[in-house]
Amino acid sequence: MTSSGSAATVLFNSYEFVLLFLPITFFGFFLLAKIGRNIAASWLVLASLFFYGWWNPKFTLLLLASISFNYLLGYALSRQRPRGRALLTFAIAANLLLLAVFKYSNFFIATASALTGQPMALTDIVLPLGISFYTFTQIAFLVDTWRGVAREYNPLHYLLFVTYFPHLIAGPVLHHKQMMPQFASSAIYKINVDDVAAGLSIFTIGLAKKVLLADSFSQFSTPVFAAADHGIHLHFFAAWMGAVAYTMQLYFDFSGYSDMAIGLSLLFGVRLPINFNSPYKSASIIDFWRRWHMTLSQFLKDYLYIPLGGSRHGKFRTYLNLMATMVLGGLWHGANWTFVCWGALHGIYLLINHAWRAIGGKMGFSSSPRFRPFGVFLTFLAVVVAWVVFRSTTIHSAVLMLGDMLHWPGGYFFDLAEIKKNAIGSKEFFADRDLGMKHFLALTASAACLLWLLPNTQEYMNGSHRLRWRPTKLNALFWGMVFALCLTKMASVSEFLYFQF
Repeated sequence: MTSSGSAATVLFNSYEFVLLFLPITFFGFFLLAKIGRNIAASWLVLASLFFYGWWNPKFTLLLLASISFNYLLGYALSRQRPRGRALLTFAIAANLLLLAVFKYSNFFIATASALTGQPMALTDIVLPLGISFYTFTQIAFLVDTWRGVAREYNPLHYLLFVTYFPHLIAGPVLHHKQMMPQFASSAIYKINVDDVAAGLSIFTIGLAKKVLLADSFSQFSTPVFAAADHGIHLHFFAAWMGAVAYTMQLYFDFSGYSDMAIGLSLLFGVRLPINFNSPYKSASIIDFWRRWHMTLSQFLKDYLYIPLGGSRHGKFRTYLNLMATMVLGGLWHGANWTFVCWGALHGIYLLINHAWRAIGGKMGFSSSPRFRPFGVFLTFLAVVVAWVVFRSTTIHSAVLMLGDMLHWPGGYFFDLAEIKKNAIGSKEFFADRDLGMKHFLALTASAACLLWLLPNTQEYMNGSHRLRWRPTKLNALFWGMVFALCLTKMASVSEFLYFQF
């Protein structure tokens, strides 16, 4: 399956988006709102379709076909409720089939070929950007309609609900009931200065996470994982450096995207759900999944785990449902056995966590605050190990790197310059300049302070921490300077990691 080719996309962290698309869309929306709300909403739909179509216009037709299909089926379901289970099953199956064809065709073919020993030709299907997110968003709409939760069926608002550019490419996963009342509200069609100020600040925080932190960590994670992909053994510290670097890179990349999406949406007066709540502060894996990619976790719980039976049929069935949910959640991230293994690994983590809570509860120490620092450290360590499997391109390279992480110093490459020198095809993977351990330690120390000592974005913005945002000239000056610094780092635009999922 061909890569999505997002290099041609108008990215949030590109000059084209920040200096052209966003100002034109913003002012056009509020100017047209003076003429009529539907005209303004139509403008926002067209801008969102342009944003999506910039990458590959033909997939805009696929997006519109998916929207039309799901809207009509959803409207039909609203007329047949509480009957209509067969229609709901058909609609969900059609959505999953679309996802299977574009995202998993080659995965199924390669797996069948490996099992049968017969070589099979792979397809040349391009993976459309955001297909997982807009498919899951619409499945939630269908189920909510059947349950009677979704009640508003304005076709223009539904079109905007799905295509809305801040969330279209990489989430968050939205619910119909969260967005439709906002699009119908007159408040969003007038500029709110406070929302604009807060939105610009949140967008800048997300932009800084991406261009100043995530992209910096990628300089360390990319060469290490590329070396593992080429079968090169790494020194113990080099392997851990790559694993920790990717752990930080992924967090600041996706958390940064989510912040930028929330900030962009707030410019228009529309509030998106929070997607991250300091997941690396979690003292358990259970807590981690309540804080990491929160909208996806909630979706998997509401539309997969609970329909499978949840915790209603005894411990064995509960653990089986939990494991199935995590494995399928892993597969949702990509058509590779590494994602399946990552989901299964987190499933095992959760089973151990639940068992530990049951034992600890009886012994009276599972919730003791004295154990929290140890719990945070152990959880973070487990997450780092799992991210190695997630990031690796093959099971073999994941096992190789995890083995190097367990191999105490001696014999393997440590200097990244040496790794670059010995790697096959190094020019494709490794930065031109040498990367030093001091640089990595300074970057990691800065990230650690942000993650564990300072408030997260929502705590900073909602005033729940003593370090809080205020719409003052000093704050405007500070975030303006951060924004200017980010602009200087945007000459080389890098895609967001979750674009590939």
